Amino acid sequence: MRDQPQLPTPKIYQAPMEGVIDHHVRALLSAIGGIDVCVTEFVRVTHTHLPRKVFTRFCPELEQGATTPSGTPVKLQLLGGNPESMAHNAVRAVEAGAHAIDLNFGCPAKSVNNSDGGACLLQSPSRVEGIIAAVRKALPADIPVSAKIRLGYEDRSSYLDNARAAEAGGAAELAVHARSKVDGYRPPAYWEYIGEIRQQIGIPVIANGDLWTVDDFLRCRDVTGCNAFMFGRSLLARPDIGLQIRALCEGRQYQPLQWHEIVARLYHYYSATKAEYPAKYLGNRIKQWLAYLKLSYPQADVFFEQIKRHREPELLELAFAQHLEPATAPESPAPKRVQEEWSAA
Repeated sequence: MRDQPQLPTPKIYQAPMEGVIDHHVRALLSAIGGIDVCVTEFVRVTHTHLPRKVFTRFCPELEQGATTPSGTPVKLQLLGGNPESMAHNAVRAVEAGAHAIDLNFGCPAKSVNNSDGGACLLQSPSRVEGIIAAVRKALPADIPVSAKIRLGYEDRSSYLDNARAAEAGGAAELAVHARSKVDGYRPPAYWEYIGEIRQQIGIPVIANGDLWTVDDFLRCRDVTGCNAFMFGRSLLARPDIGLQIRALCEGRQYQPLQWHEIVARLYHYYSATKAEYPAKYLGNRIKQWLAYLKLSYPQADVFFEQIKRHREPELLELAFAQHLEPATAPESPAPKRVQEEWSAA
């Protein structure tokens, strides 16, 4: 990357992704650097008063000052449609150690929307405002409350109404995914709506959606005028995209992570989580991550094809060894029997 004039350094957020970005992934991504704020997977709130262990299961970082091991702050995200229950559980989350609460009004999943949570609430801006207001009122003033929305539910016509509702409810900042629920994740992302929201409300707006590359960041910044951006799937595809953006804005050169460096981190993640999964699911999270990485690293597609039908640790670790540099490969090579099986696979 060539030296360039300096630009304002943006604030980079890790987007919550249910079933994908857990505390292990947050630890890995934040250790790479370039991320200013992490957000947990949503904690589902119904009419139950959740026990402390639920919050610490979704966010073990609560036991360490609500930061990742490398010191990146973590927001705890709640999802639900009942203001009283959301407020009560927000209080319990803070008692468990949360330093910031985020509220989910963006999840497009049918199971969530059919249970009065996520993006379905965007059909009623007054409900969005009421939920945020209830949580804000219940918490100490020094605990920030933020929200994440989409541009609407069936269409994008309610984008300003919901943004204004979030501000009126007391949200300290607002992340906006630039699609409606019906849009799902299909391109394009409608960044121009985010730009109008930013002009119309008085709280910081975080742009989210289709930010896959540094060039996407530059175009989104120009369209929206934002200086805060949230990365989800793209952060899995380019784990150091925050560092790439920071280097660009500071006008200095940066060498993106090479494939063997990515694999070394994947192997660390695999080793750290190996004991947490039943044998029949071993390697599934690595395969899931490779599906994103292959968008940036062609070698990830090769790796995925090698392991997609396997869950035996010997075969998985042999594949890792083939993609790692010798200094970072697993110490014990797979036995000859396993290598023969691998060659025949």
